[in-house]
Amino acid sequence: MNARLLLVDDEAGFVETLAQRLKSRDYLVSIALSGKEALHCLERDPHLDVVILDVKMPGMDGIETLKHIKSQWPLVEVLMLTGHATVDSAIEGMRLGAYDYLMKPCDIEILLAKINEATSKKRAHEERIAAARAQEIALRRGD
Repeated sequence: MNARLLLVDDEAGFVETLAQRLKSRDYLVSIALSGKEALHCLERDPHLDVVILDVKMPGMDGIETLKHIKSQWPLVEVLMLTGHATVDSAIEGMRLGAYDYLMKPCDIEILLAKINEATSKKRAHEERIAAARAQEIALRRGD
């Protein structure tokens, strides 16, 4: 199954260009132009695999958006992407559960590798949870 992605950045041109590049590689891509819009997208489609999230946005910034994502959808992996990286924001993002932190402009092959790694991690977590639930049901039935 193809990875389901959400691109979040206030720069519409950047997001649209990146979305087209990812769609041409068979990823399923949604777009949000703000942190609030990203949260609405996740409410509508909580089965997204990876959020690619800009750090610097007006209103709800990437760090605040990351906090909300990880509290409500902890299995969704988040890649922080920014042109304004600082060591402090990278550390804060990773501490809050971001999968990784990449600088704009990012080499597309590096981004693709990170997306695939993050998707694999999310799906492995989901498989372990499903197996644990199945085991719990079997134990309750006495199987």
